[in-house]
Amino acid sequence: MDDVTALTATTLAADVRAGRRSARTITDAFLDRIAATDGAIGAYLAVDVDGARAAADAVDAARARGEALGPLAGVPVGVKDVIVTRDLVTTAASKILAGWRPPYDATAVTRLRAAGAVVLGKLGCDEFAMGSTGEQSAWRATANPWDLARVPGGSSSGSAAAMAVRSAALTLGTDTGGSIRQPAAFCGVVGLKPTYGRVSRWGAIAYASSLDQIGPLAATVADAALALEVIAGHDPRDATSIDAPAPALTAALERGVRGLRVGLPREYLPDDLDPDVAAAVARARAILADAGATIVDVSLPHTRYALPAYYVIAPAEAASNLSRYDGIRFGARAKDPADLDALYARSRGEGFGAEVIRRIMIGTYVLRAGSYDAYYRQAQQVRALVRRDFDRAFADVDCVLAPVAPTPAWLAGSTPTPLDMYRADVFTLACNLAGLPGLAVPCGATAAGLPLGVQLMGRPLDEATLCAAGQVIERATGPAPRAPWPPREAA
Repeated sequence: MDDVTALTATTLAADVRAGRRSARTITDAFLDRIAATDGAIGAYLAVDVDGARAAADAVDAARARGEALGPLAGVPVGVKDVIVTRDLVTTAASKILAGWRPPYDATAVTRLRAAGAVVLGKLGCDEFAMGSTGEQSAWRATANPWDLARVPGGSSSGSAAAMAVRSAALTLGTDTGGSIRQPAAFCGVVGLKPTYGRVSRWGAIAYASSLDQIGPLAATVADAALALEVIAGHDPRDATSIDAPAPALTAALERGVRGLRVGLPREYLPDDLDPDVAAAVARARAILADAGATIVDVSLPHTRYALPAYYVIAPAEAASNLSRYDGIRFGARAKDPADLDALYARSRGEGFGAEVIRRIMIGTYVLRAGSYDAYYRQAQQVRALVRRDFDRAFADVDCVLAPVAPTPAWLAGSTPTPLDMYRADVFTLACNLAGLPGLAVPCGATAAGLPLGVQLMGRPLDEATLCAAGQVIERATGPAPRAPWPPREAA
């Protein structure tokens, strides 16, 4: 009997629709995979065994009745713990939401279920999606399946790790400054951050509302394209949702890159870039050129200011969004406070972790009257300049090729200061500031076997070009392999 957990989501759904496999058999195989792997990896915070089996049985019953099945029929998916799921505990990896069971599904989850997907459970992440390592969780850190001593990246750490070891066939993550693409690169899977507004944020627990975006992580570009087709589209409940139809991405996968102009920004290739990462970008460049693309040197001169601007804007929005967790309106409530001030202080101090508190404090400071013009207003002006750089580049090229992170996955516990962690986002966060789509694709490995990835960034709403180019890279390098299990010795 073949191992169904090694198959792509596209294959699994086709098999269920054709009656070659049952959704229940597939679901049980993935539940067994979780049981076998997750004790060491820690990708899941909650596994909904009964709910997953009931959903799988409903798919099988619908097929037995002769009903048409959706494009993700019987596909087991995991959902990042900042995306709400009806009656399934959702905590944003924070003590302040311990035990919360939402009464509704996020729009993206509703669309997954309507397409026939089976929700396995909730995936670990950095608390409130604030982190780049998977270590900033109130409950458990997630390990990189390729080397358990290393981080999986963040903040969608569980989403990437589960895909790497195939304890889900698809996962959902969120990307505020690289939180889909960076862990995808570290774990050797595909990660697709859609254009801002392409996917509804309704039901995504907010970190930074002008930057957050839900997107898929997958084993292949085709799977990521299929998932985005399902979850994308206008949602009147989200005021930032773009009134545009869901993209036809799977139809664009085979169009190739002949005649495409691919920009290579000099600011993303500094002299001190890790040699393995530089080699991955060079490999992707050669693959695209050999397939008929023209490589064009471009400049994004305000890139150097993107990181400080981001770490003003994102904490400012976080301070505003997280003010609702005060022990009265929302979130955990401290016991027996002496007075109202103590209630606020203790509820938030006991409920939030150190990194969340740090960003709230930064955000509160940059929004105060004496700091607003010096920090927040200037950061928004830099954001406009970053977006203008991309607009100018896209007047000459169709997409941009760049590294995802400055290095491969590093050892857990080796980012001694917050600034060390923030620097990991230097190549990803400009995409969020500009509201652009970005795709991380595996592209080789280090001598020690750690995955390497590259990213493609495109014009707003042009995920199709990114998927077509990503498919070319994927076919040249081979589909992303599963991480070895049992895990190998730490490198």
